[in-house]
Amino acid sequence: MSSSFLRLLQISLLTATAVLAAPASSPASVAQPSSTVLFASTDLNLPLWEPNSPPSVPQPIRGSLGASILGPTNTFMELENADLLAPPTTDSGSVGNAKWPFSFSKNRLQTGGWARQQNAQVMPIAKSRFLKLDRMIRSDRLSHNQDIAGVNMRLEAGAIRELHWHTTSEWAYVLKGTTQISAVDQDGKNFVANVKPGDLWFFPAGIPHSLQATNDTAEGSEFLLIFPDGNFDENDTLLLTDWLAHVPFEVIQKNFQVTDPKAFSHIPAEQLYIFPGNPPANADAPSDPQGTVPLPYAFSFSEIVPTQLGGGTVKIADSRTFKISTTVAVAEVTVEPGALRELHWHPTMDEWTFFLEGEGRVTIFAGQSTANTFNYQAGDIAYVPVSLGHYVENTGNTTLKYLEIFNSDLFQDVSLSQWLALTPPALVKAHLGLDDATIQELTKFKEKAIVVPPLNLTGA
Repeated sequence: MSSSFLRLLQISLLTATAVLAAPASSPASVAQPSSTVLFASTDLNLPLWEPNSPPSVPQPIRGSLGASILGPTNTFMELENADLLAPPTTDSGSVGNAKWPFSFSKNRLQTGGWARQQNAQVMPIAKSRFLKLDRMIRSDRLSHNQDIAGVNMRLEAGAIRELHWHTTSEWAYVLKGTTQISAVDQDGKNFVANVKPGDLWFFPAGIPHSLQATNDTAEGSEFLLIFPDGNFDENDTLLLTDWLAHVPFEVIQKNFQVTDPKAFSHIPAEQLYIFPGNPPANADAPSDPQGTVPLPYAFSFSEIVPTQLGGGTVKIADSRTFKISTTVAVAEVTVEPGALRELHWHPTMDEWTFFLEGEGRVTIFAGQSTANTFNYQAGDIAYVPVSLGHYVENTGNTTLKYLEIFNSDLFQDVSLSQWLALTPPALVKAHLGLDDATIQELTKFKEKAIVVPPLNLTGA
């Protein structure tokens, strides 16, 4: 007998065994797979250890696969990345590195604060040009970049992020403390506001602005900055002092119509970037005959009441609520221990995720049997390219809180559960071999679940 015939016979026998072992509660209602296709494994693929497990635990072994480490190893990193060292058996191929801890970023230390960044240089997937599938989606449906870069910045009380502007827009989420923002638009209208933890600000590309930590807390402020360009570099920002230091002195005098040569004789020879200052007295804008900007550059996201779901909460800010924010949208999500941000994808934009609290697990499915699983802790960045399927699972014992951030004017996602619930039942049964009772269960997902509660798998 030929080897191909033997292989077909083996597959047929395995499939027959699986069918006989399957539940027989409603045999007439179950659509069986083709005899040439095996059933997917029902084995559990839980993470094999936690970040606080004993250092002796991490080993690249899952069941009968793998072997122990004999050479040198970074145990601390392996404790935090169980699913990289001992991946679930459902993982296959390579999606690319979709995790970047801000602690890996080089920090720029200044008098009064610091800044560290993530961009495509350190996390190439954030440029999102890595798969034929992704390139096809982009060329067919998208006309602009969807990639994202992030900056984590800290200002001591009174410290100033100097007057500057960018060639791309700037979106921010305040992590700690209060920051006073100020800006002037192209029509000479100004804006000043105090932005507190959980609030947002947004400056369109080219709008000059500055940031200063107030003295509301002795620690000052810290915030997350998002730029809708994967190649963005915070060091390429256009700053006031840097510009004037490279303009001939007589041109400066002519521009400001100042004849006294001493008037502009103390311009710093180098950019200040971040420097100490006196905390602002209030949030009142200087009087301006042009008035204030038509759309506020700040949004009190912290005051929005989240939507309570079965296993957590969600609240969203995009151009429908934060009208000036036309290039960045956000969902703030909480997931309770054991709960799940449902299986889903985003049809038109990449997802840049920042973990604020807790521990999470994400599997990214890229098609063609390619899927990788990653583990995340607070301070980590995840990146999921456009249209790739994924979930976020809380694998810790405290609430998981994170931000889903998009280079888009609107938040959009497609729910797998909702898709199946709204597809003709016979089609779903034909694909997955579900019985009538399970099909009926799916109908509860006609509205998106977004976050689903924990499920006891001990009897699985």
